[in-house]
Amino acid sequence: MKNESITSRDTDFAKWYTDVVRAAKLADYTSVKGCIAIEPNGYAIWERIQSILDKKFKEMGHVNVQMPMLIPEHLFNQEKELIEGFAPELVWATEVGDRKLEDRYAIRSTSETVFCDYYKKHLTSYRDLPKLYNQWCNVFRYEKETRPFLRSREFLWQEGHTVHATAEEAEWETKRMMDVYMWFNHEILAIPSISGKKTEKEKFAGAEYTITCEDLMYNGVCLQDGTSHYFGQKFSKAYDVKFTNKDNKDEYAYYTTWGKTTRMIAAIIMVHADDYGLVLPPRIAPKQVVIIPIGKDNTEVNNLCCEFNKKLNDNNVVSYIDNSEKNPGFKFAEAEVNGIPIRIEIGARDLVNGTVTVARRDTREKINIKKDELTVEYITNLLETIQKDMYNKALERQNKLTFEAHNLTDMEKILNTQPGFIHAMWCGDESCELKIKEIKGCKSRCIVEDGKKIDDKCVCCGKEAKYHVVWGIQY
Repeated sequence: MKNESITSRDTDFAKWYTDVVRAAKLADYTSVKGCIAIEPNGYAIWERIQSILDKKFKEMGHVNVQMPMLIPEHLFNQEKELIEGFAPELVWATEVGDRKLEDRYAIRSTSETVFCDYYKKHLTSYRDLPKLYNQWCNVFRYEKETRPFLRSREFLWQEGHTVHATAEEAEWETKRMMDVYMWFNHEILAIPSISGKKTEKEKFAGAEYTITCEDLMYNGVCLQDGTSHYFGQKFSKAYDVKFTNKDNKDEYAYYTTWGKTTRMIAAIIMVHADDYGLVLPPRIAPKQVVIIPIGKDNTEVNNLCCEFNKKLNDNNVVSYIDNSEKNPGFKFAEAEVNGIPIRIEIGARDLVNGTVTVARRDTREKINIKKDELTVEYITNLLETIQKDMYNKALERQNKLTFEAHNLTDMEKILNTQPGFIHAMWCGDESCELKIKEIKGCKSRCIVEDGKKIDDKCVCCGKEAKYHVVWGIQY
């Protein structure tokens, strides 16, 4: 039975999204305009994201640090492109108590300035390099329009800031971190993302180039879900970050940054959830299995629930027993709206017949199996099947909403009918990007470096094409 608190996804996608966030108790609005309270269910997903990525980063040699959240204005002003790019969203601290500050402070929107200031003081020789630092923190950007997880004024993220002795090492770092993000999306979040360089117009302010991770939501709208930036020596020169190289000469360091945010939770919802609530891929689910005993004070039922729950947890499957006073129907619905991948129902009548019921959240399929077939191996195999099936389902949807355009008429028809990833050729002229943007705000998502050549001519102006680009409407 459909959850009445959730609007149909195909009727009003924006309302459906908000309904799922609230029904699954992921987040709620607060009295601080544009900022959300991340509730326990939502924060548990973030903790899973953080623990998996943090482990991966450390395996690659990165270490965590913590930098100040207040950034003096004079530091920001040393790199003009950065402050121009972030100026509309910056919030400034100008007073303390009843007195004005001599130098106002920006509340952290991004941390390139403070990392460069730190590196300037702590780099001496090429022997000090590379420095592979990462920070888990919150940032504040004064967004005009907000939506939980998708775009809020305060959000959580990780931001890597690394410095290197050579351009080759820094570019390698830029690429390998995007490879990590793509691995995470595909293997952990079951989201079939695409990747490529941003155009000059769309790259991060101050970067030499930006590599992006792009997802396609169920409704065909694109979501940027992680970026990796190569800065070369631009920031090092602005902040005087030097080292003595192997030839005993001063050289500016080569700098990279990369980051992912709580926006990933929005992507999980908009790719996988349905009209019944949240649907979580098993590898990111904080709770993978819920065991629901049916009937009160039945020793055989309770013993089997406890015994199997222990076996699962002993084998690294995160399982729990719902022993609350709620009725079974409510427990089923709660597990469903919260996106628990597997629900196991064990009742006295079933045990008389030697069976138990296993329900998959992704397909909502109920499977009756013999009690003896309920093993750890059965559940772990089913979790892997669900993970793969969710990825394949998302990929099938993405493929269905991936199109080719050969001219502006094609672009308009696609965008007015059903948006998605639109592959089209581009001459490289920013004026054509701006012309295409006039069609429902469509923007370049990324340049496909190894993609096939669709046409010889630009989709907009008809001049010689230089790049194969993916276009789309964005969040």
